[in-house]
Amino acid sequence: MHLENVLLMIAIGVASNLDNAGVGVAYGIKKIKVPFVANSIIAFIGFLFALLGGLFGNWVSIWLSPFVCNIIGMIVLVTIGVWVLSQPYIEKRVKHRPSNRNLLLQILQNPEDADLDGSKSVGLLESLLLGVALSINNLAGGFDTGITHLNIWITSLISGVFSYVCVGVCAYLGSRVSGERLGRQASFIAGIILILVGLHQVF
Repeated sequence: MHLENVLLMIAIGVASNLDNAGVGVAYGIKKIKVPFVANSIIAFIGFLFALLGGLFGNWVSIWLSPFVCNIIGMIVLVTIGVWVLSQPYIEKRVKHRPSNRNLLLQILQNPEDADLDGSKSVGLLESLLLGVALSINNLAGGFDTGITHLNIWITSLISGVFSYVCVGVCAYLGSRVSGERLGRQASFIAGIILILVGLHQVF
């Protein structure tokens, strides 16, 4: 396996989960605990979404030339990168609108709202909802991995591990220090990495 491919898989796996840092920090600041089991469920869903995206990407690549696959992979990653970068501005606009959204949509837009019962601890149902909300990027990252013929299992494993680390460590940091800036910077870095990896696949 080439070193460049390994670095690309790490970059995709890490960037797809850096958004989790912002959620972890928000939970830490609000003193909401993310137990081992809940964080493991969130990480497993991240792994599963990346794997499913990768398998679908592999299937699509059967019917397309390598160049077209790279173009599609670039479009997917750049689009997700731009979406991640625009999230802070979207959230500011959404906050000023009356909320009539359903529960899943609310958590998709604001994952830190997943503590539904106000227990200050993430339970089973909440971890499932939060896992889905935080794993959308993994689905896209996995798809890119599959369509460009990178190793989907390694990338998915990296996604799961980094999801666990990001939520756990950043929740701890948020509870100890003011980590809001860290959360914003993590999302910015994630967007930039996804865009650069996408562009690298073609140029």
